[in-house]
Amino acid sequence: GIIAAPSDQSAGLTWSNGSYFWTYANNWGIGGGSYNTDIVVSAQGDGIYAAQLCKDLVLNTYDDWYLPSKTELDKLYDNRALIGGFANNYYWSSTEDNWDGARRRHFGNGASNGDYKNMPWAVRAVRSF
Repeated sequence: GIIAAPSDQSAGLTWSNGSYFWTYANNWGIGGGSYNTDIVVSAQGDGIYAAQLCKDLVLNTYDDWYLPSKTELDKLYDNRALIGGFANNYYWSSTEDNWDGARRRHFGNGASNGDYKNMPWAVRAVRSF
């Protein structure tokens, strides 16, 4: 299973570190976010962007946080009332769409689609158990 951080790590942060290229972070499934996050951080390098922020997070002594995959993000959306603290905004997943886009989900209206990696969307980290 997955556990969500109790609050957002950012209200608006880009998916990428300013460069457009394929990272091949294309895992959609449960548990895939950890793989995707590692791939993105390895490809993008140091900086302030969604995957790096989650990977660097230490919360309640846990340091194994990551940006959720598209399916993991969908599970957060499905359970948003129980988890709480989500904004009426898009949230990034770690799942890449193509060289210049990645998947996102709106936690107000439920829209689920891709967007340019340089858009500043909300970030909520998760970890596996």
